[in-house]
Amino acid sequence: MSKYVIEGGKRLVGEITIGGAKNSALPILAASVITNGVSTIFNIPKIKDVNVMEQILKSIGCKVNRVDNIMTIDSRPFSKIKIPEDLVREMRSSIILMGAMLARCGQVEISYPGGCDIGPRPIDLHLKALKELGADIKEAHGYIYCCTEQLKGCEIQLDYPSVGATENIMLAAVRAKGTTIIRNAAKEPEIVDLQNFLNAAGARIYGAGTSAIRIDGVEKLHGVEHTVIPDRIVAGTFMVASAITGGEVILKNIEVEHLSSIIAKLKEAGCKIYNNCTTLKIIGPKRPNAVESIRTLPYPGFPTDMQAQMIALLSLANGTSIVCETIFENRFKHVDELVRMGAKIKTEGRVAIIKGVKELTGAKVTAKDLRGGAALVLAGLAAKGTTIIENIYHIDRGYQDFEKDLASLGADIKKIF
Repeated sequence: MSKYVIEGGKRLVGEITIGGAKNSALPILAASVITNGVSTIFNIPKIKDVNVMEQILKSIGCKVNRVDNIMTIDSRPFSKIKIPEDLVREMRSSIILMGAMLARCGQVEISYPGGCDIGPRPIDLHLKALKELGADIKEAHGYIYCCTEQLKGCEIQLDYPSVGATENIMLAAVRAKGTTIIRNAAKEPEIVDLQNFLNAAGARIYGAGTSAIRIDGVEKLHGVEHTVIPDRIVAGTFMVASAITGGEVILKNIEVEHLSSIIAKLKEAGCKIYNNCTTLKIIGPKRPNAVESIRTLPYPGFPTDMQAQMIALLSLANGTSIVCETIFENRFKHVDELVRMGAKIKTEGRVAIIKGVKELTGAKVTAKDLRGGAALVLAGLAAKGTTIIENIYHIDRGYQDFEKDLASLGADIKKIF
């Protein structure tokens, strides 16, 4: 398996252009199934999860052509309702194909999804909502079979503002008969991007980005051209990379509003940040300040996908910080690996208490999940000596050419195959 070898202590300086958002590209690619036409998606990141989604689309009959960061999907040849189990188990986001395929042909067969092991992520909200829309769902032997003669619009009250459930409902309801209203909907920017794609294809969706989304069902959708929004988590990761190395990094092609909660906490940690709408400059401090409290919350709160990276930064802070993880209960797997590098962190349930140390030291560590793996890379950039990170296939799921971008900023990092 490939691994990263990092010689720490290099200050990062330079410019980086942020690519398309993984968590936006995947549901949009799923939505292309509904169009029964040709769609061209720009700013598609070259990452493992997108590769898996591409294979899934091909497996159900779609024609996919990919050149650099542009993907063209012809969903007219769509012919199969069963999604291969091996692909579903590689990526949790495959579950959003349920809504898309119900909208397209009224049936789908899919196994329970995989992805990072960061705690229970039940799909009961997805299944409950699809049943309310009129889907008949049977579960047996690890598979879910959904079918319907006609989905019908209804009002759906989500018990929790789940991003995946919100997306699945939008995809299913777009061709349902009548009007669907989602209450307590997720507000993430990726939801807005999905709405923009679907509306450009002929859908009638209103309210994405708020807690109430209205979908008026339409007879059909058509192919469309669309550009995926920048990845706010990748941007946040590079912001922390600059902060943890005392660097000076400029990020281009960003949406500053999507980063407001991250910016606030990094300023609290002592970073200097200057920005306009699409560009941001972050200057890291000589040593970070401790942050009294970080609590992960649904958007626009502090993102759970940035929790691990911030813990890496705060492990070097002057003082004690507290991080509370409210989204996923098993998302502190990176802590034991950071402790191997000299960090002083204690976890109690969903709370991590980080007592900052003056320096981290290089060690051999293992990435346990996507964002935790990225946090270990950041720690390695600041650590004294050599850090070796194994199982980096997790990191490849969400970061395009991560080591090349870091090296362009002055990091001493190599990917060994």
